[in-house]
Amino acid sequence: MSHPRLPMPAWIAGIASLVLAATVGAQTPATGTNRMGSNNATAKATAESVSSGDRKFMEKAAMGGMAEVELGNLAKEKAANAQVKEFGAKMVQDHGKAGDELKQLASSKGVALPTTMGAEHKREMDKLGKLSGDKFDREYMAHMVKDHKQDVKEFQKAAKESKDADVKAFAAKTLTVVEGHLQLAEHADVSGNTANLSGNAPAVSAKGKQTSTQAGTAPR
Repeated sequence: MSHPRLPMPAWIAGIASLVLAATVGAQTPATGTNRMGSNNATAKATAESVSSGDRKFMEKAAMGGMAEVELGNLAKEKAANAQVKEFGAKMVQDHGKAGDELKQLASSKGVALPTTMGAEHKREMDKLGKLSGDKFDREYMAHMVKDHKQDVKEFQKAAKESKDADVKAFAAKTLTVVEGHLQLAEHADVSGNTANLSGNAPAVSAKGKQTSTQAGTAPR
């Protein structure tokens, strides 16, 4: 018994449909690959558009911020003076927030930030971790004064000289926070007197000198 044969045009149409389907299926992964490649190229171009100076500032600010948070947590745990504990808590809060903002900024620029503290910060962490009581309080606050003086210089420079407008805006915004921290650190009373971190009364600084400058006034 013979089977009916399809007309030639039908055979041709069937083969053409199979070939078309196979072609579309083969092209679909390639399209996805091309799209991924395009996204990677865009991210690379964005990262390359950030100047080396701006990149270095963001990387250093990220490591410094992480160190401030870790040292702040250490102060909350080990400080004997309530004022020092309060200052440590403020470092955790303020630098944690600034760090999150910096991560978002870096991500938008295609810049990969460090995820751990630098060697210098780790050494300071180890040094302070071995201290306790009044000695910890004095050493921690003295380090905060020194560290924030350096931070102020670096953020001032970035706020003035950054090539990227967003990096410059971040530096300018965070500078006011860092300046406030420096003032608090300089006026922190680690002798057990009554002045507090948010007050305006004269206090003994981390260096042991009495001063009457009001806390909260940005240094010039």
